[in-house]
Amino acid sequence: MSDRYTLDDLIYLMERLRDPKTGCPWDLEQTFASIVPHTLEEAYEVADTIERQDWPHLKDELGDLLFQVIFYSQLGKEQSLFDLHEVVDQLCSKLVRRHPHVFPTGQLRDSAESVEIDQQTVNAQWERIKEQERESKDRARVLDEVPTTLPAMSRAVKLTKRASKVGFDWDDATGVLDKIEEEIQELREAMQQGDLGAVREELGDLLFVNANLARKLSVDPEQAVRNTNLKFERRFNHVEDRVLASGKDWREFSLEELDAWWDEAKKIEKSKK
Repeated sequence: MSDRYTLDDLIYLMERLRDPKTGCPWDLEQTFASIVPHTLEEAYEVADTIERQDWPHLKDELGDLLFQVIFYSQLGKEQSLFDLHEVVDQLCSKLVRRHPHVFPTGQLRDSAESVEIDQQTVNAQWERIKEQERESKDRARVLDEVPTTLPAMSRAVKLTKRASKVGFDWDDATGVLDKIEEEIQELREAMQQGDLGAVREELGDLLFVNANLARKLSVDPEQAVRNTNLKFERRFNHVEDRVLASGKDWREFSLEELDAWWDEAKKIEKSKK
């Protein structure tokens, strides 16, 4: 059996793909911007594989995601911006700096003794160090550096989390629930007026506050909705199986009849827990 490929082999492979004379035409056409959609897709595929607990395929999806980093690093090297070694060096430096409870001397390979520290303290320490890093970059505004390209719900969480650091936040989740009820009422009013623009705005406000609630409850809204999507898919498939087994068309059933099969699917799920 031949030796396994290494990270150096992957770097070399990327260089070959981008070789101006003998490389791959598709890879040669790519830019930083053109790869972004592929990077997002690969990240979601990793998340999906983990949520489905499809462990045999996880290493394949992680490899695809790693390749994105290799690709960006090759582009950076070609444009004399940075290379993979600089990416790794900066990452290690940052992680050592943000984990003083593990690397108290600030050195990666120190011989420090283990330190007892709870997760809450670690999280607070992490955020404090990140804030110091932001201040060192002379960022003038609290919400600077929250990426605009994040999924909307994830960005809403980050925006409100950043605002909470300066005290702009509810004391607990109850206050957010009160705000949700207020936004629902405003949405109802916009719907009654038939103002599509106002409906869009009020619905956006409602979704934003729900993301805020998720943050207060320490729930990732993107993951929560993905789980609900999977649950909906399972239950709807059960309803569809019932329709197909009947030999009838969907339109021959009332919503009440379809909903009864939906409830049946819920009972089946509960019985398996």
